[in-house]
Amino acid sequence: MEATFNKKEKLKSSKAIDLLFSEGKSISKYPIRLVYRKSNFDDDVTFKVGVSVSKRNFKKAVDRNRIKRLLRESYRKNKYIVPNTTHQFTFMFLFSGKEMPEYSLIESKIKGILQHFVKQEIESN
Repeated sequence: MEATFNKKEKLKSSKAIDLLFSEGKSISKYPIRLVYRKSNFDDDVTFKVGVSVSKRNFKKAVDRNRIKRLLRESYRKNKYIVPNTTHQFTFMFLFSGKEMPEYSLIESKIKGILQHFVKQEIESN
């Protein structure tokens, strides 16, 4: 699996996001939460991923954008943990902390969440 995060892999559809939050399952390792759902979409990618940071905790857009950039980069570098499957999934990473995180913290939490996802969803099928 390539360590890229291109346009096809980004979760942008508002319908898909609404379905994700209404029917999705969740894995949490503070301060990051992953909401995921099995999906069907036309693209040839296995995962569509979005990131979100609360405006309540980070008033400045600069801070929110930095955290989102760290989340995307950490996912990009560690998505090899999740093997390619026949199923397609939508992911949303939510940052719920109140302080600006270090990259090493985010990376370790994303790794843990992805490993937990593999144990919970991929290996059970």
